Amino acid sequence: MKGVCLILALVVCASALSNVDKEWEQFKTKFEKKYIGKEDEANHYKTFLANKALIAEHNKKFDNGEVTFKMAVNKFADMTAEETSYLRGYKSSPITNENAPIYKPVEGEALAATVDWRNEGYVTGVKDQGQCGSCWAFSSTGSLEGQNFAKTGKLVSLSEQNLVDCVTLCAGCNGGQMTYAFNYVKNNNGIDTEASYPYQARDATCRYSALNKGGTCSGYTSIARGSETGLQSATASVGPISVAIDASKISYQLYASGVYYESSCSSTSLDHGVLVVGYGTESGSEY
Repeated sequence: MKGVCLILALVVCASALSNVDKEWEQFKTKFEKKYIGKEDEANHYKTFLANKALIAEHNKKFDNGEVTFKMAVNKFADMTAEETSYLRGYKSSPITNENAPIYKPVEGEALAATVDWRNEGYVTGVKDQGQCGSCWAFSSTGSLEGQNFAKTGKLVSLSEQNLVDCVTLCAGCNGGQMTYAFNYVKNNNGIDTEASYPYQARDATCRYSALNKGGTCSGYTSIARGSETGLQSATASVGPISVAIDASKISYQLYASGVYYESSCSSTSLDHGVLVVGYGTESGSEY
């Protein structure tokens, strides 16, 4: 009897291993993964298994109502948060924005319960920064696209590559910040369209042409650091807002859906530029 049980256990384990191996092969094919030798692949496979276990454990909590978002295998599932840090290219600066006015919410203003600027035509489709730490450029074009739409009634996709190549105070794919991008567009009297200056996900020579200008920037306003009420008010009254967040946790890397909340994230150690396009409530959770 013990022999039968042992054989059965071995068969079950072999079947489970076979399924995981199949998932791994499918993962590599889907995301066109290439590794530097067998040892490198073995290390990424180990990370893949660890992340799959983390996802399964987290999603059980989601099913039980303990957390507000789901995680899933994506193209980063074979990497640690440290390995993807080069993609989080927001670089805070010791230089304060002394000349930028601070946004002041109107005292006692009644804000809409829900705002989603995507529905109002202010936001272009989702873009992919690729293997380049240019989040700051995408955050910048997102808010500029919204403000140019508010001004002209036309939604024009603006060139992140223009910013990557031409904002000398930033480091292109090695990081930058949105305020420097806004100042560049203001002083340059324009930014090219994405169609005329397409994204390459690498540093290249600046080739801005005023003939292909798709938008301008007259200036920017800062929201008081850490002020959620200020951010909510600005989002409601101004449009999509460029912000920086702490995206260093593995939960962000493997996020799939729902209201993302990470109790251990920092409000001061910020590393990723993103775009706020609205706010509201989902399943009782405010976002």
